[in-house]
Amino acid sequence: MDFISVRELRSRSAAVWEALEAQRRMVVTSNGKPIAFLVATSPEIFDSTLEALRQAEALQALESIRQSARESGAAELSLDEIDAEIAAARAARRP
Repeated sequence: MDFISVRELRSRSAAVWEALEAQRRMVVTSNGKPIAFLVATSPEIFDSTLEALRQAEALQALESIRQSARESGAAELSLDEIDAEIAAARAARRP
């Protein structure tokens, strides 16, 4: 997979599009750090490609939530402790 800078994308966009057609995927960088993916698509595969990207985003979000739970200790709570937390939060919202 090729890496291209934002500057290169801006200044040589026609060449980038040609390369993308051949390689199917590229990573866009800014100051040497990845900031975006370019993924070739077509009308025939657009919906399935979009769904695959959405699934990947959902998996990343889930892993982030799991990591936060491990770091905060919430991952170690028992079901009874979770139920107690929920009950306390609901009680605090009631007038």
